[in-house]
Amino acid sequence: MSHISVTVFCGSSVGVAPDYMQSARDLGAGLAARDMTLVFGGGNVGLMGAVAGAALGSGGRVVGIIPDFLRAREVEFPGLSELIVTDSMHTRKRRMFARADAFVVLPGGLGTLDELMEIVTWKQLERHAKPIILVDILGWAGRVAALLDAVISAGFARDSARQLWEIVPDVAAALARLDDYSPSSGNGSMVETL
Repeated sequence: MSHISVTVFCGSSVGVAPDYMQSARDLGAGLAARDMTLVFGGGNVGLMGAVAGAALGSGGRVVGIIPDFLRAREVEFPGLSELIVTDSMHTRKRRMFARADAFVVLPGGLGTLDELMEIVTWKQLERHAKPIILVDILGWAGRVAALLDAVISAGFARDSARQLWEIVPDVAAALARLDDYSPSSGNGSMVETL
C-alpha cells in the first residue's frame, strides 16, 4: 500500500468510445485500492467525474480543486474528502501540482492538454521531478507524443525532452508504475517557486 497523492488530468467530456469511461473508472478504483489519494479538477462531469466517483465508491480519499467560476458549469462533485475552491484556473493548476506526488494523464480535450503542457514545461525547467504518466487509451497518448516529437524534430525542443514524460499502454500499467514509485527517493522533489 502507498500513501502518495496522484493528480489525474482528464476530460470533462466522456469521449466517443466506452473505453475512455472504463479506463477512468478503473483508474479511480485502482488508486483507492492502493490507498493513494486522488487529486482532480473537482467536477462531476466526463472522465473527471468518473475517476472521482470510482475512487470514492471504492473507499478512496479524493481531493477536488475547482475554480469558483466553474462550480456550476462543471457541476462540482458532491461528497468529496476535501474540496478546494480557487479564484482562477491558474491557481487551480498550481494547487493540483502542489498536492501531487505523481501525475497520470488520461484522454481529454484542450484543458487536459493545457494541464499536461504546463507540468511538462515546469519539469523541463527543473521546477519538479515528478513522474508524468500518459495512458495510451485507444492511441490517444501516442498522438500527443507525435505532436511533441514534431516540436522536437523541428528544433523547438531538445531530444532530451522525450524523457520528461512516459507513456504506458493502459491503466494497469499506470498503476504498476505508481506501485513502484516512492517520492522519498528524491525523484518527486519540487521547487516551491513556480
